[in-house]
Amino acid sequence: MKQIVQNLNNGETLLVETPAPIVKEGHILIRSVNSLVSVGTEAMLVAFGKAGWWSKAKQQPEKVQQVLQKIKTDGLLPTIEAVKAKLNTPIPLGYANAGIVLEVGDKVQGFQKGDRVVSNGSHAELVLVPQNLVSHIPEGVSFEEAAFAVPAAIALEGIRNVAPSFGETVVVIGLGLIGQLAVQLLKANGCKVIGMDNDATKCALAHQVGIETIHTAELKNPAQVVIQHNHHHEVDAVLITASAHDDTLIHDAAQMCRKRGRIVLTGVVNMHLQRNDFYEKEISFKVSCSYGPGRYDYDYEKNSNDYPLAFVRWTAKRNFDAVLQALLNKSLSVHYLIQK
Repeated sequence: MKQIVQNLNNGETLLVETPAPIVKEGHILIRSVNSLVSVGTEAMLVAFGKAGWWSKAKQQPEKVQQVLQKIKTDGLLPTIEAVKAKLNTPIPLGYANAGIVLEVGDKVQGFQKGDRVVSNGSHAELVLVPQNLVSHIPEGVSFEEAAFAVPAAIALEGIRNVAPSFGETVVVIGLGLIGQLAVQLLKANGCKVIGMDNDATKCALAHQVGIETIHTAELKNPAQVVIQHNHHHEVDAVLITASAHDDTLIHDAAQMCRKRGRIVLTGVVNMHLQRNDFYEKEISFKVSCSYGPGRYDYDYEKNSNDYPLAFVRWTAKRNFDAVLQALLNKSLSVHYLIQK
């Protein structure tokens, strides 16, 4: 089968022939119909691959610490060989897939051959995905639309961490794919939404779905402009869906937030927080994790052990389901975002 992979050593992206996956217990084999390229996330990964060793180290200091520890335990030369092997191992790209079930493994419940589904599968003709990361596509939602369910679940999980109430003003900093989906979901939640980006094209996209935007490219004090747009009131919450190499966006978010406001980070920014930004206003700060509870939990993902609904209302899979319902009832629109 064909699959898109990337070499982390040099950033080269390749379409390769790989063996088809074999169905196994708790997993679902899916034939891809559509998969979605998340430009921000995947471009960042490609850029990381093209970067030199020093740049890679600066971008992932925690990995440097792991390498230094490995040198202490295993020695210099074995560590160098291990790092080279890791960087030369192609990795699959993509995490937003819509397709048709070909086969289900033992102990899979609620799915059968022929079902239309979404998953966090990669860009490949066939993907094998654990059942807790697969959801049914409702009749009335196309494969193209459904392919947005996974990134939309990332946006939704960020919003759940914001915990907005009807009528609140929420700013979304960054109008890339996740930001475009987040502003619509916030609007559907009854919030006044202000989108911000330094790219005028992205602001224009958000305008198409009725979102008030601020183009920040030439602004010296974005927070003050936001406050003016909000009838001279500070905002209730800020969702950061952008990427940045410093902590400017978090500082700006704190400046525009009211006392006891909330800031949630879904994007990738420097985390050198300034204490006074949060102390003086008693602002809360959270980092949102991917699609929601269950993500990166081996027992949830690989062993298909779900969290009890009464105790964890919104898991990764339940967020997929919620987004698909939003696509069905038209409170979330993605057609204007589709580029082929």
